[in-house]
Amino acid sequence: MTDASTPAGHATLRPVVLRVAGLNIAYFSIEIAVALAIGSLALIADSLDFLEDAALNLLIFAGIGWSLRNRARLGMALAGILLLPALATAYAAWEKVSDMAPPAPLPLTLAGLGALGVNLVCAMMLARHREGGGSLTRAAYLSARNDAFANLAIIGAGLVTALTLSPWPDLVVAAGIAVLNADSAVDILKAARAEWRAAHPVA
Repeated sequence: MTDASTPAGHATLRPVVLRVAGLNIAYFSIEIAVALAIGSLALIADSLDFLEDAALNLLIFAGIGWSLRNRARLGMALAGILLLPALATAYAAWEKVSDMAPPAPLPLTLAGLGALGVNLVCAMMLARHREGGGSLTRAAYLSARNDAFANLAIIGAGLVTALTLSPWPDLVVAAGIAVLNADSAVDILKAARAEWRAAHPVA
């Protein structure tokens, strides 16, 4: 495994996070279009994840090679960024209450499958760097990994919606995505605080 904290690790990590950011931006544009067309709260939440992941990886690109102290600061900021899709999903859920029509199940399922493919590719690209880069690369890896789990849930929601024509599978998965984001934010914050303590040893 390449150590992302070394200059050689920086050289290999930089193009990886740029490619991951590009993939996330590209699929965000696809998924948000489908989400708005079929009225899927789960897809809205997931598309916001793709946009957040793109921003996260671009910030990591900017922070590669920084000191341990500055990486810790950026890691804390990234933990906050991970909470933004959860807050946006909560607002969308509030708006959804006035219209409980179920989303079209086939586009929901197909969009989930596409998202799963993109996130699995991103997670594999980042996996070899997740330990050596501290809270920054761990943030990117955890986000891609958790999004893959969320995509499996979206696919399941699409199948259940096709059978029941109920809006609840979509709403439940959207809530689950918000919880995953919050859990990742806590994990990244812990890693960033550990880096901060390492940069400020007690005399």
